[in-house]
Amino acid sequence: MDELIQHLKELTLDITDRLDETTYEELELFVEDRQELVDSIAEQAGICKPTHAQKQEINRILGYDNVILDRMNALRLEAQDWLQKRNQAKVQRSAYEAAYTPDSLLMDRRK
Repeated sequence: MDELIQHLKELTLDITDRLDETTYEELELFVEDRQELVDSIAEQAGICKPTHAQKQEINRILGYDNVILDRMNALRLEAQDWLQKRNQAKVQRSAYEAAYTPDSLLMDRRK
């Protein structure tokens, strides 16, 4: 179990060291890899009880969760903002595009 915890620690420290330039794809891979490790650790914890030192190390690793979640939320808000701007531009563009048939005629009346 120590190896799994150490691997989880390395994975977490690696992502937090370069968190500012991390893309959402990298975070997605991190979450998938982390989940596999957490599942393995939980499986091992069911077989043999973790020591106090192992529990402390896991809690230290969990301390990085807020920083990682903050980055994920920042990326989510960035994507949400981009989508809103894109939809707004689409609405504005469609307002200027003519919705007419090309064979139609326009008739003006003189007053």
